[in-house]
Amino acid sequence: MTWYRSFSGFELLVLSLFIILYLAYLYRMYRIGRILKISLRALTIKTVLRTAYFLLFLIALLGPSFGDTSREVKAIGKDIMICVDLSESMNANDIQPTRLTKVKFELKNLVDAFNSDRIGLIIFSSEAFMQCPLTYDQGALNLFIETLGTNLVPNAGTDFGPPIDMALEKLSSEESTSTEQKSKVIILISDGEDFGENTLDFVSKLEENGIKLFTLGVGTESGSRIKTNYGFKTDKNGKEIYTRLNAKDLKTLAIKTGGKYFEINAENNDIERLINAINSIEGELKDARIIDVSANKYYYFVALALILICIDLLVGLKTIYL
Repeated sequence: MTWYRSFSGFELLVLSLFIILYLAYLYRMYRIGRILKISLRALTIKTVLRTAYFLLFLIALLGPSFGDTSREVKAIGKDIMICVDLSESMNANDIQPTRLTKVKFELKNLVDAFNSDRIGLIIFSSEAFMQCPLTYDQGALNLFIETLGTNLVPNAGTDFGPPIDMALEKLSSEESTSTEQKSKVIILISDGEDFGENTLDFVSKLEENGIKLFTLGVGTESGSRIKTNYGFKTDKNGKEIYTRLNAKDLKTLAIKTGGKYFEINAENNDIERLINAINSIEGELKDARIIDVSANKYYYFVALALILICIDLLVGLKTIYL
């Protein structure tokens, strides 16, 4: 037999108080019985009953567990690679306070929603870099998300090809425990301004491997200026540059792989729809273990104690004769 709780100082204190108070009660009843010349049989029965059901309640409080049973525990999940655009256009403030700040907030919601899945993080602009490999560690992921900034990558335009290629490579490598392609997902987060020339070639590889690409567009069609440390970004003629959401390319990439396009703009936030769409994808069995378990059987002792209380109520102890 095992116990949910150990016999600690609290239980010892309760038991000590019970013994002291009950001994005082028994002594008082014994004196009354001697004075009134009453048989001690009923008093003895009550003493045994009350001691018994008190001990039963105490045992129930400790949580007795017994009986050997086995249960199979299965771990089912997906491998999700998130690619985040960190080009300077993500500093635009058409999504308050900025596009990137909003993305960082929603990324934490994504990580929380997929707590049983492995998630990796890739950052990119014109080049792609592995920020966090596939992991179950939500704390580490959130730390990496918190440090995201446009200063982490070279800003020479945006190219979707490198992050898609890197995500495919990591999902197909030996470090990925998933063997079923349907349990592998790529999420591409950007404002949609793609200046790459080979993006469709890399997307075709995803299509060949059966890996779905979900795209999340961030921004508005009206667009806004791009914030910098010195004000707003300008072109070589000194004119302020406006950046606008290009949803068309993101939609095309998602549809080509059987994925879906979602959007965060000034009025709508599709992050919940994105989470639901990925949750609908069947995960893969990662691990299965047989573990020995024992259930807390406190209710047996509580039931027996209640029966003894009922018997105690039926046993009369007459102390006054008329």
